[in-house]
Amino acid sequence: MNEAELAEKIDHTVLGPETTLSDVEKVMNEAEEYGMNACIPPCYLAEAAEYQPDVTLATVVGFPHGQHATDAKREEAVVAWDDGADELDMVINVGRLKAGEHDAVRADIEDVVAAVPVPVKVIIETALLTDEEKHDACRLAKEADAAFVKTSTGFADGGAEVEDVELMAEYLPVKASGGIGDYEKAKAMLDAGAERIGASSGVEIVEDFRG
Repeated sequence: MNEAELAEKIDHTVLGPETTLSDVEKVMNEAEEYGMNACIPPCYLAEAAEYQPDVTLATVVGFPHGQHATDAKREEAVVAWDDGADELDMVINVGRLKAGEHDAVRADIEDVVAAVPVPVKVIIETALLTDEEKHDACRLAKEADAAFVKTSTGFADGGAEVEDVELMAEYLPVKASGGIGDYEKAKAMLDAGAERIGASSGVEIVEDFRG
């Protein structure tokens, strides 16, 4: 894998609650310079899409806890697409999953997937789940025609783990996210089967790869 191939697998991310438009523009500039994608808050999508139109732009839906009403998630997805999102990362309703309400979890994902013509990555928040629940979440995401499953929001304790990526990769392409701050950790995730890396340290990962 060369540098360009690594960079295009990275969603360079800024999603904290204090994120400003200036923070987003910095991430967009870095994504453009290094050949990465960007993942930003939905409120800045329109400005970001105009600011760096060549950068693949992802945003979040139902973030960070996934407890929005399904109608709200669907509308959020449509607005994000209209504002320029190329991909959406949606959070499942973890509480409903843990309660065994699988039909509700599947329908929640299905509604978002059906609402937009762009790839939807489903964040299952692995740190909060048992292995059985991880299997259930990935199966439901696949049944709902999601494009990816994603490990974490970065807002719960714990992040991406090799074992989780291996488990999830049995179902769908995986975006590993949470606690990936250098190339060594990113490479471990890619070696485990991840096809995308979500990280606020995208520049550091590429620079680390360069040595």
